[in-house]
Amino acid sequence: MRVCFMELYTMATSDSITAFWVKPQDSRPGDTYQIYLDGHLTGTTGKTHYTFENLKADTKYEVQVIRFRPEGEEHPLEGAVTVGTDIEKEILNVIKAPYKAVGDGRTMNTKALQKAIDDCGPGQRVYIPAGTFLTGGLKLHSDLDLYLEEGAIIKGSEDPADYLPKIRSRFEGIEMECYQSLLNLGDLDHDGDYNCSNVLIHGKGTISGGGRPLMDAIIAKEKARMIKELEALGDGIKAYEKPDTIPGRARGRLINMSNCRNVRITGLHLEKGAAWNVHMIYSRFCVMDHCSVYSRNIWNGDGWDPDSSTNCVLFACRFNTSDDSVAIKSGKNPEGNVIGRETKNIMIFDCKIDFGHGFAIGSEMSGGVDYVRIWDCDLEHSDFGIQIKGTPKRGGYVRYVYVKDCIMPRVLVQSVPYNDDGEPGPSVPKFSHIYFERMKITSMHLHEQKETLEPCNPIEFRGFEGEGNEAEEIHLKNVTIYEPVMPEGGMSEQWYDDGTTRGYGSILITKVKGLYMEGLNFTKRPEK
Repeated sequence: MRVCFMELYTMATSDSITAFWVKPQDSRPGDTYQIYLDGHLTGTTGKTHYTFENLKADTKYEVQVIRFRPEGEEHPLEGAVTVGTDIEKEILNVIKAPYKAVGDGRTMNTKALQKAIDDCGPGQRVYIPAGTFLTGGLKLHSDLDLYLEEGAIIKGSEDPADYLPKIRSRFEGIEMECYQSLLNLGDLDHDGDYNCSNVLIHGKGTISGGGRPLMDAIIAKEKARMIKELEALGDGIKAYEKPDTIPGRARGRLINMSNCRNVRITGLHLEKGAAWNVHMIYSRFCVMDHCSVYSRNIWNGDGWDPDSSTNCVLFACRFNTSDDSVAIKSGKNPEGNVIGRETKNIMIFDCKIDFGHGFAIGSEMSGGVDYVRIWDCDLEHSDFGIQIKGTPKRGGYVRYVYVKDCIMPRVLVQSVPYNDDGEPGPSVPKFSHIYFERMKITSMHLHEQKETLEPCNPIEFRGFEGEGNEAEEIHLKNVTIYEPVMPEGGMSEQWYDDGTTRGYGSILITKVKGLYMEGLNFTKRPEK
């Protein structure tokens, strides 16, 4: 990824350039962007990204984006930018000699695929043709180009033995030995530098994990291995979310990036990780765009999780997940406080949730989360919408979160009682400087078990007990709140209140210092 100016970014392959830009602070509804390539108008979009395709390899192009307003005003975004496409690469086709992988869905291809990956140099590309290539864990390296053709599936085995030996990783904020993920990038070292850089994983195919069978098999093996440790906890097991929480933490992810820099995942369908799907730890400049993620019926089936990572970008993606579609993390007390690596400068835009919890910041946030920008996202069919959360003993902070031009069922900033194991951190978490602008809140959230939309409170802000632990500086500007659709015969007990009465449609606020609400509009739901 090339960062050209503060507002405009570009990424290139050998035949395409993708430009994306930060939505201007003074943007208005109806703004569009005219896109120029070498001075010629190529297209117009209302989104904040655009991809030029069918370009020549190893060629420099000039890209310019001009914001155009309905009233005729034009506003260039930092002028023109020169960017070059990548070179044409030598193809390493995995079904040809010396690799001879077999895409029949039954033959194990771990050795063949790993050899192709190991052989791949900076001027080459690992090419996966159509077919289902069964494999165990694969280790990727710097300067790698991995391409999946349409109809190609890298299919993860359901046998835990195919993801051994274990590797150092981090799960739910704790560093530990985990089974390998399906794709593994970098080596975990919270004190070390980046050790895996410049990786492109792209195409039109699918990366599919071992899913629920692998999840269940790993948990069963870990429970048997840890039987004495689990028995010694006694009633202490109640502090954990579920009885399987501790053995479940050993699961690998679908794609795991540790100490990585400059990694892009684009154009792919990702599915069925044994736990989280895309996880970045201690990493920088990781981008995922134009992908879809599916993880239904997977416990902890998060979609995209930046964890103590910086400058990570997510856009033009769709999620159908069990658990959080996005979860922004930075470690769990007390280890996360000591390591102290924050997650900072995260951008998420033009994403849609078809099923899932929504976008979460926390609950592992002991290293701190600073500067998150979210815009133009559709979270209507999620459970929480956007949730900022932590337990009182977590420590850390979440600050400077900006959300604009999104639709969602509700907004939650709150202390939560779950995921509360571990020794207390040195302080109570601090939530501050959180901004919501031009939002549509539907007051109807996803009930995951029923797979229906149910009434809910549109806004709940709840800070922590004790002087100085309040949530501070929360701003809502030009927010439209729809009245919930009540069950037959039911009525909203209270459309708006001061936090003392709970009823569908209520705004619940407690332990908040500095709440600013301007232009709140309460209205009936629009006819569809």
